[in-house]
This record gives sequence, C-alpha cells and structure tokens, in this order.
Amino acid sequence: MSAAESGLVDIARDFLTAFDLAGRMARHFRAGELGFPEVEHFVGDAETSPLFRLKERCHALFRRADPSEGLRATSEALFDLAVGALFHEAMKFRENFYQEHVYGPKVRALRASADPESAAMFSEFEKILAATSVRLEESLQETEALLDQTHRQFARLLTSHRSNGLLTRYLVENPTLVSAAFPDGLDALLADVHGSAGAGWLAAARSYLASGFFDLALGALQEVERTGELSPQTGSLRAYAEGMNAYLDGRTDHALDLLSRWLDGPAESVEESYARLAHAAATRIAAGGTAEADRAVGITERLEGLAAG
Repeated sequence: MSAAESGLVDIARDFLTAFDLAGRMARHFRAGELGFPEVEHFVGDAETSPLFRLKERCHALFRRADPSEGLRATSEALFDLAVGALFHEAMKFRENFYQEHVYGPKVRALRASADPESAAMFSEFEKILAATSVRLEESLQETEALLDQTHRQFARLLTSHRSNGLLTRYLVENPTLVSAAFPDGLDALLADVHGSAGAGWLAAARSYLASGFFDLALGALQEVERTGELSPQTGSLRAYAEGMNAYLDGRTDHALDLLSRWLDGPAESVEESYARLAHAAATRIAAGGTAEADRAVGITERLEGLAAG
C-alpha cells in the first residue's frame, strides 16, 4: 500500500464527510436552527474540521513540488483548485455567521448599557451588522455552488484512480456517506467509476483478496453476483477465497480442492499476491505430514513461479 493510495482514501473520507456536514448546515441555517459550533466543526483552521483536513491533504498530495514543471489541468489539480476555493468561501460564511449570530448579540447587549458618547460607534457597528446579514446568504449560496463543482471534480478524481483498490473498498464500506453525496446510490457511482456496478464490486473483491481479507472478498463477490455480472473469473476468485478460508479453518482437504479449482480457472484470476498466500498455505499443509501432503506438494509446485513474482 503506497502513501498516495492511502492518501486518496483520506481525501475521499474527508470530502464525503464535509459534503454531508455542508448539506446539514445549509438546511439548519434556512430553518433558523444553525449554531456556530456546527459551522465551526464544518470549516475551521484545525484538524477537527473535515474541510480543513481535505484542503491540507489535497495540497500535500496534489501540488507539484517543483513549480518549473508547469501546471496541467489533471483531475487532481482541478479537485485541489475546487477544494481550495470551497474552503475560502466557507470561511467567509463562517465569519459572516459569527458576526451576525455571536458578535452581533454582544454588541447589542453592550449598547443597552453604554453611555451616550458611544452612540456613534454603535451606529457604525449596526451598519456593519446589517451588511453582514446580506453577505451571509450570499456566502452560503456561493459555498453551495462551489460545493457542487467540487462534487463534480471528486467524481472525476475517483474515475481517474479506479485502479486504487483501497479507494474502491472505502466506497463500498461507506454506502450511507456515498448516498448522501450521490443520491443515485453506491451501485450507480461504481458504474460511473468502473464502467459497471459489478466491475466496481469485483475491484473491491480483488483488493480484499490481495490483502488477505477473504470474508470481505466473498461479500464483495456476492455483490458481483447480485448485479448479474457473472464470469468464469468471479467463480474462480470465489474458489480461491473459500479455499483460503477453509485452510484457516483447518479444513485442509477442502482447501486443496478449492485452490486446485482456482488454479484451473482463468489466468486473470491468478495474481502474484494471491499466489504468495496460497503457496504459503500449501507449503504448510505439505509439511504437516497429513494424508493431503502429496496433493499439497503438487499445488506448491504449480505455484512456485507465480509466487516468486
């Protein structure tokens, strides 16, 4: 797992969290139920703010270290640009909200007990607060417009990094957050990113298998079957996952049957990372002195070249 791959997962998490919070914030504002702590949680200058984390992570991962290399309108550069603009506009909303809902009431409370000589100063404060009320709605509308543009660029970013299995796994593990940002749901997003929902679930399954998460891989393969996008590869990968699970459960005879079925399947279902795990399992079975030892030796021999990479 590279730093860039895991960094993209962090960016996806922070974007989806920020998108969800922004929607709630706008609804609460228009219902007259928004408080400053909610605004402060959405956008601020500390790690507790998902929008701040998103901005910082995008800058760190996507901005070129050498400016002389020039700029290109990649999906990463455009998303970084959109996030930066969104953050700064959201900070304007935060400042305007603070002026009207926190600072304003304090000013009016002080004015009630101030001496006549301060009247001119408080009149100026009232002018500022009146202008703030207008800017508040404008800044929210601009924040929402930039959020929509950032949303579009996020979808493009996902597509350009469809080969990142960790990223696809994050999406399938967080369907509620995904649906908040993409109302058509997880399957529709996977179809946009991977070409079909089944292809997206298969990408998640393959990533789980490479990491040794066999139960999660089986769950993802079941989702492939649900979409109806079955293929010989799907069945072969299921045999591998079930075979490795059988090995972990001590059902060595069943494990060898399934691993043999996997090796007899399509070539694209046999990857180096899978082969290394299967080779280690078969080697231990072969060394165990059981009745399955000879069969296990045969499988290790078939896996030698594949596992060596």
